[in-house]
Amino acid sequence: MGLTKIGTDSIKDNAVTSAKIPANAVTQSEVNFPVANRNKLINGSMIVSARGTSITTGDNAEHYTMDRWAIYCQNTNSRFTVTQSTDTPDGFGNSLKIDCTTADTSLASNEEVQFYQKVEGFNTQDFAKGTSAAKQYTLSFYVKTNKTGTYVVNLLGRDNTTSDVAATYTVSDTNWNRYTITFPADTNSNRADNNDNGEALRVVWWLVAGSAVQSGDLGTTWANNSDAGRATGQVNFADSTSNDWYITGCQLEVGSVATDFEHRSFGQELALC
Repeated sequence: MGLTKIGTDSIKDNAVTSAKIPANAVTQSEVNFPVANRNKLINGSMIVSARGTSITTGDNAEHYTMDRWAIYCQNTNSRFTVTQSTDTPDGFGNSLKIDCTTADTSLASNEEVQFYQKVEGFNTQDFAKGTSAAKQYTLSFYVKTNKTGTYVVNLLGRDNTTSDVAATYTVSDTNWNRYTITFPADTNSNRADNNDNGEALRVVWWLVAGSAVQSGDLGTTWANNSDAGRATGQVNFADSTSNDWYITGCQLEVGSVATDFEHRSFGQELALC
């Protein structure tokens, strides 16, 4: 069967009408979303565990768990086992599970347990922190826990003048849920990120917070770092050995909109780790 050549006069001006492509089919904000490299967090789906699939915490130490992720315990009698889990929301193969194995029901004022990832300055430049063009930060993640209540998430700026901002998410059931938090931009030039491979930003999920970081109102705008107000309202996840906390699908991106989680292949995540 031969091919028919189509001349330019064969395509009429009205060959594709506006009815074929509705005006609201694609919004400008959708067009501007980058296809890849949206997620500033590495191994957000907890699929890489080169250090092993289980660790047990001690005190006054930073323990690395799934690659790029750490749990920090300070001045606490509580203990935790951290494992790679296959209990996940739909569309994910792994999560990270933190199991309280030794409870602490009477917290010291300076007691802290944090779960976090450190982000290099090379990877934060498009937030334009410390400039007049500074952008918002949108964090999304899936959490499942039987310890309901209010939890605090903290962005900690590590370059130049140390800075932080905080927000809460509320767990009201024991199912997997996706939580989305948008943090404000920071235009203060004294708190800009360095363009290097040093830690510029730390994304912190609080689990235990003593009174030293729960005094005063929660700091929901960027400010020079202070203990007061960093984790006001945080529940005590360590109050029972029955408490488990799972997390996966962690994504931090530029702007005010949370897009679908950016799944990368195991090979890509391993190379980034």
